[in-house]
Amino acid sequence: MSDVERVKPMAQLRGSLRVPGDKSTSHRALMLSALAEGTSTITGLSPGEDVASTSAILVQLGATRLDEDGVAQVTGPADGLRVSTAPLDCGNSGTTMRLMCGVVATIPGTHRLIGDESLSKRPMDRVAEPLGRMGALVRGQGETLTAPLSVETTGRLTGIDFHVPVVSAQVKSAILFAGLAADAPTTVREDVRTRPTTEVMLRSAGVKMTSRDAGDGRVVTVTPGRPARHQWFVPGDPSQAAFFAVLGAIHRDASLEVLSVEASPERVGFVGVLERMGAAVKLVEHGEFHALESKSSALSATEIQSYEIPSVDEVPVLTVAACAASGVTSFRDMGELRLKESDRFAGSLLLAQRLGCRAWSEGDDFFVEGVGTTEKFLDFTIGTSLDHRMVMASAVAGAAGNGCTIEGADTVSSSYPNFFRDLALLG
Repeated sequence: MSDVERVKPMAQLRGSLRVPGDKSTSHRALMLSALAEGTSTITGLSPGEDVASTSAILVQLGATRLDEDGVAQVTGPADGLRVSTAPLDCGNSGTTMRLMCGVVATIPGTHRLIGDESLSKRPMDRVAEPLGRMGALVRGQGETLTAPLSVETTGRLTGIDFHVPVVSAQVKSAILFAGLAADAPTTVREDVRTRPTTEVMLRSAGVKMTSRDAGDGRVVTVTPGRPARHQWFVPGDPSQAAFFAVLGAIHRDASLEVLSVEASPERVGFVGVLERMGAAVKLVEHGEFHALESKSSALSATEIQSYEIPSVDEVPVLTVAACAASGVTSFRDMGELRLKESDRFAGSLLLAQRLGCRAWSEGDDFFVEGVGTTEKFLDFTIGTSLDHRMVMASAVAGAAGNGCTIEGADTVSSSYPNFFRDLALLG
């Protein structure tokens, strides 16, 4: 894949596609399979570099992986995973680093976790505090404990009752994984319900779990125990489907369908936002999972709260939708965007401005005054500090509008290596 990608305007968009396997499910399926005794199978695993980083680390810790006919076979050792003397390289994946802190907390020894330049700027104190209360010492760089990290543990942990101060499915998951090796049940309390992937999958792997809603939040408790081997099927990633949902809605002549998408309420908040803007998007039951349909629409501005999209991963492409809408769209409480693979807060503003829209910020809020139609989008060039979601959001804007040139486009390989191929096929 080229570092510089030219996206041409597309006159018409038609067709169905499958996006890569859900990254959240893929990471956790690998981890649970490696923690179990015996061989588990994983169908539909994400092909991205982030998930490959998780897989490589688990092999380093003693699991084995074989791939046959598109199915990954992961075998956990009978006596459990063991410490590695070499650093555990998480690449660009924050999910890998945060969840792996919880996994290695259950393995006696001192573990060293490293990442690339971007990941090494992301705060890891969020997992260090609860894991420290459980008995695992996590050290990092500076006040926010950035990588490289060390996790020192006896593997015998204390069950805790922990309130997560910043909404994060990754922090919740790290605590729950560590709780598998605790001396008593571990409870995580969150004020806003985040994706339930970890607790659902732990229960599927035979671990005793309880989960109950509490106001807008949730209380989850895990009982210590070893996961059982399992046959996993990974559905399509809804955060990748979001790019095509927006593309179909803002394009002047489009009818698109994304098949086999994971559609838990915490993962598809962007659908409700687009519907509120007037988009002809809908989720249709399709067997165990859902199809996401999107057609050309006239959009109007709205107000988007961060709690509607707990991970805020879909905000960059919703910014593109805001640019195509009539009126001023408000994005509220979006400070978490600054702590992603790049500063997506600044990146989203820049993208809107490059498209020819007026965009500005006030504290953790930002605002986009749309031009009402993609026909008014400018042909733009956007630069090298982008991450995979900013690249794909830019490509959606270029394909629906008047084209664009993206520098740093090869970063899509972290999550969606065939994105530009799939985009071209729809045209």
